[in-house]
Amino acid sequence: MPKLFTIGEALIDFIPDARGIELKHVAGFTKEAGGAPANVACAVAKLGGSSSFIGKLGMDAFGDFLIETMEQAGVDTSRVFRTKEANTALAFVSLKADGDRDFSFYRNPSADMLLSADEIDGNWFAAGDILHYCSVDLIEAPVKYAHLKAIEAMKAAGGFISFDPNVRLPLWMDQEECRQTILQFIPLSHLVKISSDELAFITGIEDEKDAIASLFVGDVQAVVYTRGSEGAAWHTRSYEVSVPGQKVTVADTTGAGDAFIGALLYQLLVNEGTALGLDEARALRILTFANAAAALTTTRAGAISSLPALHELPSL
Repeated sequence: MPKLFTIGEALIDFIPDARGIELKHVAGFTKEAGGAPANVACAVAKLGGSSSFIGKLGMDAFGDFLIETMEQAGVDTSRVFRTKEANTALAFVSLKADGDRDFSFYRNPSADMLLSADEIDGNWFAAGDILHYCSVDLIEAPVKYAHLKAIEAMKAAGGFISFDPNVRLPLWMDQEECRQTILQFIPLSHLVKISSDELAFITGIEDEKDAIASLFVGDVQAVVYTRGSEGAAWHTRSYEVSVPGQKVTVADTTGAGDAFIGALLYQLLVNEGTALGLDEARALRILTFANAAAALTTTRAGAISSLPALHELPSL
């Protein structure tokens, strides 16, 4: 099977012991491994796929914990660099009564931001592999240029590029800079996963159909549009398929989007890393599988710890 590479941030999520209260009033937290790219690598590994995380962590206990957690999930961490120049990033999460979240980040800078382009080796990648990334580490820092080099190298090797903007506005000095940076990277990607609460912000278009259509630029082959509890849709230039949401009792939405895209990319790895050539029936089955993974994740607390194994999901 080809390999999934994810690049970007791995960090510590501090999850509150109580929900439905503001972050400033939370008295206690539980430490959880997090960071969307790390979560996605773990999601694929826990399903039985081959995955590797590319990033940088501090020479601290939190960095040790993240590496151990990823390795326990089955992720290859040989491309994780360590630094004494900055600490591992932290995120304090406030859970609302419905399980949704607010974030407060501590990373100015954090170790992940210091990953540099010269630390990316194009020989890591092979035809059929997938590179997945998000927008948190596309801020103006060395890690942004590490992303650009990795994307270029993966394409040169004949691989596939997946982008989940996963917008976190508190990490940006300027919202428009965030939007423009995402728009810069979308055309570099073969698959774009975007959520209903990000679509209008990123595209600047209120009409849903027109906004999704505007994302088919550059190398984009497929747009996966997620609508939380209302399900998801797979769009190509020639067809659209969708699945409804699953009714579950939500404990924590942390990691649900990462479980979704991880499950989807796992299925693409089985299909040798491409969204090209998937007919409507196959795309629908992959969506159903990914939707089930996300729904199951929301019934459990935490991110990586809540990700499902293959036997817990419907077979395709």
